[in-house]
Amino acid sequence: MALKKVLAVVLAGGEGKRLMPLTADRAKPAVPFAGSYRLIDFALSNLVNSGYLQIVVLTQYKSHSLDRHVSETWRMSTQLQQYIASVPAQQRRGKSWFLGSANAIYQSLNLIYDAQPDIVVVIGADHVYRMDFEQMVKAHVESGASVSVAAVRQPMNLVDQFGVIEVDKDNPGRIAAFVEKPKTTPGLPDDPNSFLASMGNYVFTADALVKALEEDAARLNTKHDMGGDIIPYFVERGDAAVYDFTTNDIAGSTERDRQYWRDVGTMDSYYEANMDLISPLPLFNLYNLQWPIYTRQSVSPPAKFVRSASGQSGQAHDSIVSAGVVISGGTVHGSILATDVFIDQGAEVAGSVLLDKVTLGAGAVVRKAIIDKNVHIPAGASVGVDRELDLRRGFAVTDSGLTIVRKGQEVPTV
Repeated sequence: MALKKVLAVVLAGGEGKRLMPLTADRAKPAVPFAGSYRLIDFALSNLVNSGYLQIVVLTQYKSHSLDRHVSETWRMSTQLQQYIASVPAQQRRGKSWFLGSANAIYQSLNLIYDAQPDIVVVIGADHVYRMDFEQMVKAHVESGASVSVAAVRQPMNLVDQFGVIEVDKDNPGRIAAFVEKPKTTPGLPDDPNSFLASMGNYVFTADALVKALEEDAARLNTKHDMGGDIIPYFVERGDAAVYDFTTNDIAGSTERDRQYWRDVGTMDSYYEANMDLISPLPLFNLYNLQWPIYTRQSVSPPAKFVRSASGQSGQAHDSIVSAGVVISGGTVHGSILATDVFIDQGAEVAGSVLLDKVTLGAGAVVRKAIIDKNVHIPAGASVGVDRELDLRRGFAVTDSGLTIVRKGQEVPTV
């Protein structure tokens, strides 16, 4: 097979309303994750590890921290025509911002014209997984289809949260129907309690993508959405293939984590994906150095566990502790501490995610909570212990009992 020229497009303009308040001051792909990363790092690492080094990141909503992260972290060799470029909405096709994910690419067609690729890989920026896109591109070319859609199995109770793929019974490699977030769908033949969900990862033959985007832009009855409009356009023509994520083979993966994929679109799913990382044999292994997840390296000093002035030992169990963290006589269980967190004597953190520069005063308690950046929890205060108190103080609390304190929010003593 002749070598194909590939351009990768990362859709990173989403507002992420269901991740409020974490997205109140940042784009969803810029949300911190796993102590040291941003969500977009997983998408970009997968592309780079796949050997695709011409990448554009389409941004729009509150993109400053995302743009800064991309520019400071992802520097490629321009001499070798490698780049990861953050591209905002530019109103090249009229006086409007991006009207949907398809319209974002349509308004940025100049990037495709300039790069002149044979293949365009289009992926989202806010999922946690490992994937070799070179394998998917090869399967796409062999299929002869104009688009291939990556599919992952999901339990039936999540059917209304994903684009659903139904394959052709006579030709299982082709998509017979593609429906965005239906209420019901037939189960899989070998597992009636599961369905095939779109991962939001697509491989297009470049000319076919351009033609589909131009036709979509001319239509009135469209939401200009990749999953809702562009993929059905190809399905109706019998020109859409399905790529089975379970066939993707990653170096260094294990049977436990090789098919791991998480959509962290809600506060509960974001929390659960963080918790997936901290067991001795984690569901998702950050420590697979054969397929590394890259991110910006902190200039913070190493983490430190010390005794407090009163002699209490600082300790952490079953937790991720990032650079710059100081646990001075406090105790951490089953939690993730991001950069430069400080835990004072007698303070306790359990089942929680603390983002950069969170501080806990002496005797403070945090349980099943997400604390955003730059929050100080005063001595003796608690978060996640009393639901009604948390609500009165203006914290977000999910139905599952997860408490979220927004970036820089004041935490009263009582």
